Amino acid sequence: MELNEPFENEDEVDGLDLTPRQAPPVRGGDDQKRKRLLVGGFLAVLVVVLGVVAWQGLSNAALYFRTADEAVEQRDELGDRRFRIEGTVVPGSVEPDGVAVRFVIESNDVQVAVAHQGDPPDLFQEDIPVVLEGRWSQTDDVFESDGILVKHTEEYEADNPDRTDEFVGDE
Repeated sequence: MELNEPFENEDEVDGLDLTPRQAPPVRGGDDQKRKRLLVGGFLAVLVVVLGVVAWQGLSNAALYFRTADEAVEQRDELGDRRFRIEGTVVPGSVEPDGVAVRFVIESNDVQVAVAHQGDPPDLFQEDIPVVLEGRWSQTDDVFESDGILVKHTEEYEADNPDRTDEFVGDE
C-alpha cells in the first residue's frame, strides 16, 4: 500500500476506528465573557466600597474647627453641619444631668452654652480648655456635643512625689 492511498480493506487499519467524527464545539467565548463580566463587576463593587470608606474617613477627619467666638459668628453658615468648637469651660457653669452634662465655654469674651450627651472624660473640669464635637441645636442657642477632647499639658506632676522615698531610701 502506498502513502495517500485510501484504505480498501478494513484489515489494513489495524483496529483503528476511522469513522468520521464532528469536532467538539469550541467553547470559551461565552464562558470567557461571563468570567470577565464577573471579575469586572467585582472590581467595580470593590472600587465603590473603597471610595465610600475613604470618603467617610476623610469627612470624619476633616471636621471644621472653630473657636467659640468664630462659631457664634458663623452660626448661620455652619447650619446643622458637624464641627469642632474650642473654648475654656466657664467656672461655676458645669451642671451634671444624669448621663449628660451642661456647661458653658468661652473664647475671646464670647460664651456658648453646651449640652453634652454622655459622660465627660475624667480630666474634664472647670477652667480648662476643651474641644467639643457636635453641631448647633436647631431649636435653641446651644451647641449639642457628643464628644469632648480635653486639652492638657504634657508635664506630669505626681500627687505625692516623696511617697517613693520611703521604699527606695533617700540617702
